[in-house]
Order: sequence, then C-alpha cells, then structure tokens
Amino acid sequence: MGASRNEILNVQNLGYAGWLDAQFAMPRTQSRWEWLISNGFNNISNRNTENGFDAASWCKLLSSPDTLRQRIALALSEILVVGIDGLSGGWRSFTAAHYQDILEANAFGNYRNLLEDVTLSPAMGEWLTYRGNLKANTTTGALPDENYAREIMQLFTIGLVQLDINGTPVPVGGVQPTYEQTDVMGLARVWTGWDWDFGTGNSTTPDFQGRPMRQIPSRCETGAKSFLKTTIPAGTDGRASMAMALDTLFNHPNVGPFISKQLIQRLVSSNPSAAYVGRVATVFNNDGTGKRGNLRAVVKAILLDFEARNPVGSNGPAFGKLREPMLRFANWARAFAVTSVTGAWNVGSTADPGTRLGQSPLRSPTVFNFFRPGYVPPNTALGTAGMASPEFQITNAASVVGYVNFMQRAISSGVGEVTANYSSLIPLASDASALLSEINVVVAAGQISASNLAMMIAAVNSIPTNNAAAMNNRIHAALLMVMASPEYITQK
Repeated sequence: MGASRNEILNVQNLGYAGWLDAQFAMPRTQSRWEWLISNGFNNISNRNTENGFDAASWCKLLSSPDTLRQRIALALSEILVVGIDGLSGGWRSFTAAHYQDILEANAFGNYRNLLEDVTLSPAMGEWLTYRGNLKANTTTGALPDENYAREIMQLFTIGLVQLDINGTPVPVGGVQPTYEQTDVMGLARVWTGWDWDFGTGNSTTPDFQGRPMRQIPSRCETGAKSFLKTTIPAGTDGRASMAMALDTLFNHPNVGPFISKQLIQRLVSSNPSAAYVGRVATVFNNDGTGKRGNLRAVVKAILLDFEARNPVGSNGPAFGKLREPMLRFANWARAFAVTSVTGAWNVGSTADPGTRLGQSPLRSPTVFNFFRPGYVPPNTALGTAGMASPEFQITNAASVVGYVNFMQRAISSGVGEVTANYSSLIPLASDASALLSEINVVVAAGQISASNLAMMIAAVNSIPTNNAAAMNNRIHAALLMVMASPEYITQK
C-alpha cells in the first residue's frame, strides 16, 4: 500500500512481527457505508447512480491508518470478486461499499465466516445472479441459476483441479478435476430462496443493501442436494442447507493451498515456490491452535516467511511481481500523506487505461478479476520460462502511457482536490542525489539501480534551482522518473 518515512521507522523500531501485531490491533475506522451516509449520498436522487462510491473507496485506500487491513481487504476483493457495474438492485454505491466493508471486517478473521458473509451479501447475490433464485419447476422444466454454485467452487474455494498441500496438481493419474456438472447442479439447489431483506422499509432508502439476504422458504429447494460426495438431506431448510454447503466447501483439502497461493501472489510474488505455498497452506489448515482458516495467522505466515523476507531470494529471476496500477497510486499517496482539502476525495474511477490507471477498486469487468492468477504473457521471456505474471494481463501500450500521464498530473497538481505533501522533500530539492536517494528508499524500497539513479540525477540537475517553482519541478521530475522506472514497477 505504500509507507511514509515515519512508517518505515516504525517498522524498524517494532520489527516485522511487532509491526504486524500493531496493525492487527488497530481499530477499524469509519466504514464506507457510514462515509456515504455522512456525506448525504442516501438521498433518493442517488438511488440509480454510483455517486460517492469511488470517493468512499479511495478515502480508505489512501488515508486509513490501518494499512494492513486495507491491503488485505483489497487482496480479498480480487479473489472474491464483485464489480459495481454488474450490480442490479439500485443504490449501487451502498451495495458495493457494504461489500467492501464485509471484506475489511473479515480481513483478519476466519475464512469460513468470510464465505458466509459474502454469500449472504446483496452485492454477491446480484453480481452472481442468485438473488431471487427459485427452486426447480417440474412443470416448466426451469432449473435454479447455477452461476454462484459454479463460481464459489471454481474461484472462491477449491479451484478446478485437485491440489497437493503445496498448490501443485495431485500427480496420481494425471490432472483430476475437483467437480463435475452434477456437482454444480446439486449445489445450485442450495442457493435458492435468497432475496433482499427489506425489513419494515422498502427500496426508497439503501438500508436493505446493508443487511444480509433473507431466506424465503416457499422459493427454496427442500429436496435432497448432492455435490462433492456430500448429500444434504431432504427437508433441510434453506439456512441450514447453506451452512452445510459452506462447511463442505471450506473443509475441502484444496481450499488451503488454493487461497494461500493467491494471497501470496497478491501480496508478495507471482511465482511462489511450492514449498512457500505449502508452508502457508499448512497454517491455513491449522493455525497452531487447531483452528482452520485463520486469516490473521495466514497473513502473518505469508509476510514473515523467509521467502518473502530473504533479500538474497528477492534477487532471483522468479521472485517478485508487477505492481498493480492502483497500488502504485496508493504507494505515492501514502508516502506523501495525501489529503482531501474538502473531504470529498473526488479521485473518481481510475479504470480507463488510456487516461488513468486501467484499474479501480471493485471495478473488475468480470468475476475473474482484472487478471487471472495463472496468466502467462505470450511471446515474452516470462512466457518462454512458463512464469505467471497476472498483472501483465492489463499491461499494454495504452495502459503504460496512461499510467505515466496520470501520475505526472497527480504528482504535480494532485487528482481533483486530493494532493500530496512534499514537505519532507523540499529541503532536499537542491541536491539531486539526496533527493533521489530519499525517493528511492521511501517509494521504491531502494530498488533503483546505481546506473539508473545516475541518469535520474543528471536529469534533475538540468532543472534550475533559482525559485520555489523550479524546486517543485525538481521534486515532481524525480518522483515521476522513479515511479515510471521498471525497477519500481516490478516489485521485489
């Protein structure tokens, strides 16, 4: 997410584990839902708009002090994907904000609880089309919608093939699928009868989008439901059926390695070793106290693993990842304490690749996220080596130029009324070497090579120092060069 010089010193003082524990202990700040309410977006005029959503999202990502919680919530949003543009029930800003709040609330909790909260969220019910799902109709032949049944298995829990604890396909007898169409059909019967809970109100306020969906017994399939070698007995009510289905999925041996590997990819490296995945999946399966799915323990295992922390290993050709565009933006924002002068946080959607970042929170166009975890860019050295690089799936000529142009404007004049504070850099502006050394550490973790730093220093030295505007130009140029460099964009 990015860190200021003060936060770097904080980590040095507390140690890695101490800093993580301090972050785990931090209280949550105002929710996105509360932000929308406090800023008046619950006015009926906003019912059919997305007004306020981007502001509520960026306010959290760029300024909330619980950095780690925000980072994990963002990573989870790219695994358990919902896209605001695919929501259908009105009050989309509130629906999407509530979903983000669910991810944040569960970021250090248990994955089983997260699955249930996500499953009952109006956002997921709308996004994967099981809100209002009806039981089979023997007269017409209509069957329940299978969308969520398929995706909760394929993307949220067990994946497509049977895995060993280290995330590699089970080698015995070739690749073995985790489920078949009959499993999808059986599980689809569970996701019937769920709909909005209006309580005593109606859709003229967004309140129903902030409550878990309720079960409507007359629409629910009460016959037997068989999937993944499990059968939910006939006569089991909808809520109990859901609990049994989620328990079955959560306890499948694939979940630990499948989810652990994706979290490592989001947080550390696109191509973690099988041993790294195995160590983290082991913690997912048992946190040391017998608990399964403890995300706090999983996050700690990921970030403290020697493969993540070993500076020798980070120089290997398979280690690291391409920084996501919206994380590059957040990195700059947090390094230099951006503020919203009016409190409006009017960054807006940054999804346009030609003029902005090509990525924006909860604006994935499909349930498969902005990029797939196993994406291998064709006709590249990475492709030849068979290495995954998910973020390259949204990297092209337009998005590369769009990012640099967007950051040039952001660095020099802010985005809307969201601006940075360069007071820490102003005393260094006349000394190009000192200026770039500081930016290299705070923004790029010291990864810019000596030869590239030398070129950047020469470029900054070509800019005058005779007035305040010129000094600001030196800061802006130095920041942009670092943030456009391959060594920064490739996170080690």
